Amino acid sequence: MSRRIHVATRKGLLRFEPSGGGWHLARQDFLGEPVSMLLADPRDGHLYAALHLGHFGPKLWRSADAGASWEEIPAPAFPPVAEGEEGPSVEMIWCLEPGGADQPGTLWAGTISGGLFRSRDRGDSWQLVDSLWQRPERANWLGGGYDQPGIHSICVDPRDSRRLTLAVSCGGVWHSEDEGASWNHRTHGMYAAYMPPERAEEPDIQDPHRMVACPADPERLWVQHHNGIFVSADRGLNWREIPRAGPSTFGFAVAVHPTDPDCAWFVPAVKDECRVPADQRLRVTRTRDGGQSFDVLERGLPQQLCYDLVYRHGLDVDGSGQYLVMGSTTGHLWVSEDAGDSWELVAGNLPPIFAVRFG
Repeated sequence: MSRRIHVATRKGLLRFEPSGGGWHLARQDFLGEPVSMLLADPRDGHLYAALHLGHFGPKLWRSADAGASWEEIPAPAFPPVAEGEEGPSVEMIWCLEPGGADQPGTLWAGTISGGLFRSRDRGDSWQLVDSLWQRPERANWLGGGYDQPGIHSICVDPRDSRRLTLAVSCGGVWHSEDEGASWNHRTHGMYAAYMPPERAEEPDIQDPHRMVACPADPERLWVQHHNGIFVSADRGLNWREIPRAGPSTFGFAVAVHPTDPDCAWFVPAVKDECRVPADQRLRVTRTRDGGQSFDVLERGLPQQLCYDLVYRHGLDVDGSGQYLVMGSTTGHLWVSEDAGDSWELVAGNLPPIFAVRFG
């Protein structure tokens, strides 16, 4: 087994590798630093780690040798403004995604402050996608769990790298057919239960927590929304709500099977101020029929007095669809080798986990 697990935590970047039928910690980098996001680029093997350093701003590091060495590269930043004026700033890098296979070196970054950035040189330089930043609707975007809105999900169509679909919390779903030159809303069928009824269907106040696309069928998008689960079969033109999904339809994370668009995993929780697992039992829900029914998977997971929450990027599935990894806010890391039917605790005393990725 050649799989590696990269884990972005509040106290550094960890790498776990298989060993003797289990997993062991093989490497740690950026000890003590909050790592908000990571990318293991499947096109060339480069690793990217985004650090969230508060007063010192976001930092970005790149490795070309599987983490043996790192070099700091420019972080996405807004263009400078005139002296005496106060311009926007990047608070955190919340999402990193590679461009298409035909775009070597192209990277996309979603940030808190709502800016989308593109690099065409593996992160040596970044440009703000001004066409999205200048949309008049952006004035209606709201902060979700943060004070400012943020772009946390970017889906590049593997059939056509010019087609991008991204999700904003809170700002809805946006789609481009021309590599970001122009944009349109794609929220038809979504609604926001937290708004007055007359505003519930407004596109700009929708709060998708996480959006993923099936690599084998990029038209199929799954969204864990603030007030439910939604699925689209036409790249977001229309959304269908999933009314029932085990103990709760609230949560943050979602993963989709790489070859089966009807198969997706979620982690149910209690919403709003409470923010704990549903019934304080950590469970994963899985659908294999497009949301018509759900399996509730709990073998190997804590089933009482559980406080583990799984953030937006805290769940991942590998290219086979059999291996999953899940990390929680209380520093627990689990792996499943049977599509979620059972889970093995890899480590239980880690810092809070922000993101996990196979690589």
